[in-house]
Amino acid sequence: MQDKTILEVNHLSKKFGNTDVLKDIDGTVKSGEVICVIGPSGAGKSTFLRCLNLLEKPTSGEVNFEGTDLTSVDDKHLVNLRERMGMVFQSFNLFPNMTVIQNLKLAPMRVKHVSDEEAEKTGMHLLGLVGLQEKAHVYPSSLSGGQQQRVAIARALAMNPEVMLFDEPTSALDPEMVGEVLEVMQKLANEGMTMVVVTHEMGFAKEVADEVWFMADGYILEKGKPEDLFDHPQNDRAKDFIGKIIQNV
Repeated sequence: MQDKTILEVNHLSKKFGNTDVLKDIDGTVKSGEVICVIGPSGAGKSTFLRCLNLLEKPTSGEVNFEGTDLTSVDDKHLVNLRERMGMVFQSFNLFPNMTVIQNLKLAPMRVKHVSDEEAEKTGMHLLGLVGLQEKAHVYPSSLSGGQQQRVAIARALAMNPEVMLFDEPTSALDPEMVGEVLEVMQKLANEGMTMVVVTHEMGFAKEVADEVWFMADGYILEKGKPEDLFDHPQNDRAKDFIGKIIQNV
């Protein structure tokens, strides 16, 4: 059911020094929706995603998460709200001195104070979801890049988030490993997880997204259903971008 608004962005802007990276961005993400954000390098896509959970503090504008403006809450409240937003980065950021299952158990035990037994049970279930239960007791260094990213997704899910943010989760992977990560993400989408995905994987965006947002030069220039945006883009910048990459879709 896609009627409850999870995230709402109003007039979001971000400057680094004198450089406007994000310019007056508006957008709404509803429960169960998959939003894919596409566009050329340097468009501001990753900065936009990092503003959604205030890893980057917006220069102006609002980021409303379930009705609360994250830009106006104190640090303690922000930490509590962030726990409900999972994030997966380009680099996997796993703790190398911990086994896979220890990586998954750490945050739920430390932040949510769940028991070791419960964290282990949840962690093993999530490793099953991403197809890596047999790797529970190995260290990240023994895993392929694709496996490490699947563990990173499972780790984010261990906090039982209400929305998942993905920042180009396949860009650091060898091409043959991309599919296994996208498969896990598609499974999450099919199960109704609310997701905002910055991606260069146009096939994934076309197949999985409920809505695609095209960003360039710090603006969201066009939004639409995948079939509309890919097949009949209206914005000239979007037409040019999609024209160049469409042969790869």
